[in-house]
Amino acid sequence: MRVAVTGANGRLGRALVAALADAPFTGPGGPIAWTRTDFDLDAPDDVGTILDRDRAEVVVHAAAWTDVDGCARDPDLAIGRNAVATGHLAIACATRGLDLLVISTNEVFDGRRTDGRPYAIDEPLSPGNSYGASKAMGEQVARDAFLNRRGMVGIVRSSWLYGPPGNDFPTKILAAADRATAAGEPLRVVGDEFGSPTFTHDLAEAIVDLLGAGEVRGVHHVVNSGVASRAGWARELFRQVGHDATIEEVPSSTWQRESTPPPWGVLEPTPLPSGEPLRPWQAALADYVPMLVRQRAAAAR
Repeated sequence: MRVAVTGANGRLGRALVAALADAPFTGPGGPIAWTRTDFDLDAPDDVGTILDRDRAEVVVHAAAWTDVDGCARDPDLAIGRNAVATGHLAIACATRGLDLLVISTNEVFDGRRTDGRPYAIDEPLSPGNSYGASKAMGEQVARDAFLNRRGMVGIVRSSWLYGPPGNDFPTKILAAADRATAAGEPLRVVGDEFGSPTFTHDLAEAIVDLLGAGEVRGVHHVVNSGVASRAGWARELFRQVGHDATIEEVPSSTWQRESTPPPWGVLEPTPLPSGEPLRPWQAALADYVPMLVRQRAAAAR
């Protein structure tokens, strides 16, 4: 199976290319890694030429503009990158009878519910910010492209992604903790936003599971097991790293942002072909911590 991955240099794209390289169904050539040079979200018109050139059979669309505050500043650009570009790709795949798996986000839901239930795959979308709105539109245009056409389209929603190459929540919060500790102050961390921290390695392996089983079609919620607040995530990270920062929980209203994140960003996981849910987020984080420790040691030299 010839699998192409858009956004191959991104956080999830890197993990996907690595996971697919070990998958027996991709053959000796491995996955096709598309960077911005191959598929540019700002210039998606020629994607059919790239599909024909590389003879892809399945495309995993991981490329996206994920700067949520940037999306809030320029909603039109967000729609162009996360919806219009997805539409071009979906039409090109559908007209060729190719399968497409679009990576989406928990932010297609506004997170305003207060009943404590996770969002299921069949609930109406209700984005509460420009990023979520652009991704919800991307989901819809992808589905529309495959109506009455060959090929399968699927949506994978996840949340709170982290992993190499860094510049993610664990990396940033550790740097903030260092600054707070040096200043003799507690670290203020939001305590009223909830989600499921998800390691890109685990998400990538789950996507490979879906592809290998031929279960692309439909909507899939794929997250590491369990729920945490931002402050709870930070506490567990500090415990595993051995950082002695003191956390002061604050409401999200403390931070003035251009985007409004969902306060309840919890997705109900859907069954994977293996029958096994993703491991608890704390266990996944433990696999990432050694890399963070090495990076911190190198920076301290």
